[in-house]
Amino acid sequence: MSSDRPACDIAIIGDNFMLPEKFANAISALCGERVSLRSMTLPWPDAPMEHGYATPGMSGLKEYQGDPDEICQFVGDAEVLVTQLAPLSAAMLERLPNLKLVAVSRGGPVNIDMAAARARGVRVVNTPGRNASAVAEFAIGAILAETRLIRVGHEALRAGEWRGDLYRADRTGRELSEMTVGVIGYGQIGSRVVKLLKAFGCRILVADPYVQLSATDRADGVTHVQLDDLLAQADVTTLHARVTEETTGFIGRAQFAAMQPGTIFVNTARGPMVDYDALYDALVSGHLGGAMLETFAIEPAPPDWKLLQLPNVTLTPHIAGASVKTITIAAEGAAEEVRRHIAGEPPLNPC
Repeated sequence: MSSDRPACDIAIIGDNFMLPEKFANAISALCGERVSLRSMTLPWPDAPMEHGYATPGMSGLKEYQGDPDEICQFVGDAEVLVTQLAPLSAAMLERLPNLKLVAVSRGGPVNIDMAAARARGVRVVNTPGRNASAVAEFAIGAILAETRLIRVGHEALRAGEWRGDLYRADRTGRELSEMTVGVIGYGQIGSRVVKLLKAFGCRILVADPYVQLSATDRADGVTHVQLDDLLAQADVTTLHARVTEETTGFIGRAQFAAMQPGTIFVNTARGPMVDYDALYDALVSGHLGGAMLETFAIEPAPPDWKLLQLPNVTLTPHIAGASVKTITIAAEGAAEEVRRHIAGEPPLNPC
């Protein structure tokens, strides 16, 4: 590369999780003086994301944060945009004629109108699997919180009650070594959950019609089954599929009814895959033993949401993927895509 070539103008839009300086440091480490960097910070997660279907002119986006006018003014003539949450609608892309690459530091570019980006020749890349390890660890913790009555004991003590009865044979928890755990979805997160579960000695079932088990998992006794078989056999069912048209609402009334009495249901994936009214009924009736919910169809969850009131549910505010390691992986992945763009090399993760 000629030394007199102008530096690549890069706009970085971070937030209070994906800090702009993390992006900047990673890009500078790989690209040196070949880049000109400027940054802005969005208030997420201290302020919630918006949804494209609810805002005029943003219908090509699922979730994002940032005012379109402010984003366009900041990006200006930049050739590259690196961000986690900043929106890019069709109308916004028309205002950014110099933009050539958008690096989105998340598993899917849901804040970008992909059809509009393709039409304008703007390449979009992402960082798949950046939080796979974090979510897999969290899922194991969620399962243990339910199976070993960690939540039940905690809430009782916080309320001033000593639940000695939880030591009774008819009320105490179960070890994973005596249970069957069903994993729905065998992508980067689901496969890691399977790897971690092996240490507990449980029987592991996997349902995913689009992938085959690894040779290692097959050799270790993991069984690939149909979804109906998994639901009928699992003591714990943990969801790790992606949201698609096919999976939206695919865990509903019929699926909960097909689960064994006392089943524990864990969702650290995405809320739209689950019929929460059906889940509520299954929990209230006692058919399900409990649930752990990390994601919701609407976020933040409404304070009067009826699932928040149930005693047999553990809930967390969509934090499974939040870890220091996730930040590092995402920043380094985005930086490598920027380096490749400047060097004229093909991207690793084109969307």
